[in-house]
Amino acid sequence: MNSSLESLYSTCSGHQTESTPLLHNGQSTSSHHHPHHHPHTQLNHQRQGQHPHSLCQVTSDPSSSSALADSPQTGLRRSQPMHILAVRRLQEEEQQLRTSSLPAIPNPFPELCSPASSPVLSPGSLPPGEPSNGKYIISSSDRLDGTRCELSTYPQIVKIFSEDGMGKVVEIPADMTARDLCQLLVYKSHCVDDNSWALVEHHPLLGLERCLEDHELVVQVQASMNSDSRFLFRKNYAKYEFFRNPLTFFPEHMVAWCQETNRTIPPSQLLQSFLATSSCPEIQGHMYVKEVGRKSWKKVYMFLRRSGLYCSTKGSSKEPRHLQLLADIEESNIFTVVTGKKHHSAPTDYGFCIKPNKSRGELKDLRILCAEDEQARMCWMTAFRLFKYGIVLYQNYKIPQQRKTLISHFSAPVRSVSENSLVAMDFSGRIGRVIDNPVEAQSAAMEEGHAWRKRSQRLNVLGSHSPLHHSSLSSVIHITQLWFHGRISREESHRIIHQQGNVDGLFLLRVSQSNPKSFVLTLCHHQKIKHFQILPCEEDGQSFFSLDDGATKFTDLIQLVEFYQLNRGVLPCKLKHPCTVVAL
Repeated sequence: MNSSLESLYSTCSGHQTESTPLLHNGQSTSSHHHPHHHPHTQLNHQRQGQHPHSLCQVTSDPSSSSALADSPQTGLRRSQPMHILAVRRLQEEEQQLRTSSLPAIPNPFPELCSPASSPVLSPGSLPPGEPSNGKYIISSSDRLDGTRCELSTYPQIVKIFSEDGMGKVVEIPADMTARDLCQLLVYKSHCVDDNSWALVEHHPLLGLERCLEDHELVVQVQASMNSDSRFLFRKNYAKYEFFRNPLTFFPEHMVAWCQETNRTIPPSQLLQSFLATSSCPEIQGHMYVKEVGRKSWKKVYMFLRRSGLYCSTKGSSKEPRHLQLLADIEESNIFTVVTGKKHHSAPTDYGFCIKPNKSRGELKDLRILCAEDEQARMCWMTAFRLFKYGIVLYQNYKIPQQRKTLISHFSAPVRSVSENSLVAMDFSGRIGRVIDNPVEAQSAAMEEGHAWRKRSQRLNVLGSHSPLHHSSLSSVIHITQLWFHGRISREESHRIIHQQGNVDGLFLLRVSQSNPKSFVLTLCHHQKIKHFQILPCEEDGQSFFSLDDGATKFTDLIQLVEFYQLNRGVLPCKLKHPCTVVAL
């Protein structure tokens, strides 16, 4: 699947290469430069025994070549070399490069300028490809309608909010994308950069929010937002999950191509049909749509195509005379309805909204819809993004994998790591060895945990003379972990899971409301949220935690989480993505 997508990616994102002039002995060959030399000087150099393969210039103008060959004054043949003033030409090129690399600076004598002149030197002298420092007024490229526009590249002020409601003011350049801003916030907040952070456009009065695409300009999005809207900084593991598991996001009964051919579509072929501009896949199914100007909802059969979202006025008919356009894809953005039942009296909890770009948030301009389940909502919303951006989404997905990411030295140490980087080692001998036997690896982990807790008993807390018992340590060691959310309700855990992606393996741990001494593991699998109770147990006077009624015991919750990150056990899937809430 990756090879087929790579071929499509290289075809759609290929750049045309410009023709490069030939180089002869370090000199550029061009048909626009013909240096003039005195014929007697040329003949004198030849008489002095100059090497026949000296610096020469190949002219591409046949008329000039023939003129030189037939000239009675020079008597030169076309195959003979021609001497040029290489030193003088190099000096001229160095002088041009030196003057073109000068930065744009304010004119210190604006009163001496003519009225037509500008008091600020134009930054057009900057060489191509040199980034602007974001402190000039430059003329941008043409708009889509053909008119010229001026873009201010002065730094802009953006306020970002975290999950706890605290905000941080950030000064960014006008050309900063959402991906760059997320990386800046990751660095400033000392987070782990795993390419799953996202910038969320949130409208609290409407109950709408959406994750900005990585290539979107933050300043442009902020200009179209209301005064009550804000940016949120949070995790979103499902941003590109459909590239890894496309069949989970696109069920066969919703893809028209699969229904018409009565066959299963390979995952690579399914994604290619969405990314290619020549093919036109179609998503179909029943949805609830809110009638304009009313509180009532109507269930209709809809079709999502590259040209827009249509509803059928006669059953599930696809005839053009029965199709009615509800929303245009190119001029709209798709939002998740957070509080659909509260704000819009939605029939289900799986609502989303299509909002025109020019709309300021009036309800009459919004197209609010509801799917029947979470999988259907994810299918509609993912297809909308693919139809609108196409291959650009795949480019955004491949960028973190293609470039080398630098690990910040300010990142907080985290014990919970991925299963690919966690191996058991034995350092009892002269050199270390990797433990391949899983039984031996588990016993080594248990022995290391017991030894670590024996050493911790000799420590004191805040200078106290009483030792820190392993029982009290086991009950509080998990508080500093990113996946532990304390005493939150079941509904709050559902909200956090939904916000951060609804992907397989997304989890968090919380204190049980029914039993304060126990904990609950909240896990997402197949876009459904399940809860598993972690009960304390005792054996030989020592406290343990167990998820399977004592069959597998752990001394603390960190050990339990790390075990189920490597082994599925009684869970439907492994623990992969921790729900993380970071304060800015």
